[in-house]
Amino acid sequence: MSKKQENVLFLGFAASLIASMGSLYFSEIKGYEPCTLCWYQRILMYPMTILYAVAIAKKDGNIWMYTRILSSLGMFVSAYHYSLQKLTFLTEAAPSCGRVPCTGEYINFLGFITIPFLALTAFVIIFISTFLLQRSLKEEKQ
Repeated sequence: MSKKQENVLFLGFAASLIASMGSLYFSEIKGYEPCTLCWYQRILMYPMTILYAVAIAKKDGNIWMYTRILSSLGMFVSAYHYSLQKLTFLTEAAPSCGRVPCTGEYINFLGFITIPFLALTAFVIIFISTFLLQRSLKEEKQ
């Protein structure tokens, strides 16, 4: 495995680890109860941390296939969740999603950075890293 591939694996691992630790910080330390859509995002993010850790240990670049699927689903859920928070026509018609409304914003930095936005950013970084890893593996085979 090339150094470039190892770096891309580490990028995906770092993004998933920071997102996972961030979500745990918000819920366990700050006391923010996650809504239903937050739980779906966690379900898609947490396994990627383990997948990337195993891939780094085994030096297996074929992880891109699995993490691309998880990150694309995560991007969809995060984008929908963020839209519920920020687009007024969706916010007003948003369905109730449990004890905590999905339209709630525990944090709102600079008027646009919310928890779903942070998750979306991590999912996008991981999604892009899958393409970088796939391309690097193809170049190595040629």
